[in-house]
Amino acid sequence: MRCPYCQHTESRVLESRSTEAGQSVRRRRECLRCKHRFTTYERIEFVPVTVIKRDGNRESFDRSKLLRGIVRACEKTGIPQRRLEALVDEIEAELQQRFGREVTSNEIGELVLPYLRDESEVAYVRFASVYRQFQGIRDFVETLDHLKSHAELIERAKVSPTVAPEGDERETPASLNQAPQKPYSCAEMNQL
Repeated sequence: MRCPYCQHTESRVLESRSTEAGQSVRRRRECLRCKHRFTTYERIEFVPVTVIKRDGNRESFDRSKLLRGIVRACEKTGIPQRRLEALVDEIEAELQQRFGREVTSNEIGELVLPYLRDESEVAYVRFASVYRQFQGIRDFVETLDHLKSHAELIERAKVSPTVAPEGDERETPASLNQAPQKPYSCAEMNQL
């Protein structure tokens, strides 16, 4: 690491500390020639992701732009800012793990919706109304029906298949031999 004072290339590390929730390492260094101390940061270098907009234009993925959209959808829902930043971290990590380096704005919107659905139904509908460009009440009704179906699916998945009928406290041999109900896959849950 080059000293910012004398340009000497050799220094020693005095202290290392994790910062930004483990996203970078802060190092205090001392130049071996002039003895001045300076700070460096080590971060993971992410491969840039290009977003293909609806109009066909391309731009670099902008995490702050995504965060602004999510914050706007979550206004007055009581979701803490830290949680929203964590959601954006998770979405950005998903984008970095993809093989392709280009992603459509539509794909990003579809990544956001399941996170918001789990956090707040109000935020989900707000985000969907902008992202999917709702034209009227029919679009809102379809989205609300989708949310209702998803909630019912979750409730059905929580019910155990070996629960005895009301009034019968013991399990019958037939119910013990039944195969357990297969849990729903993420794809099935996202379709509702």
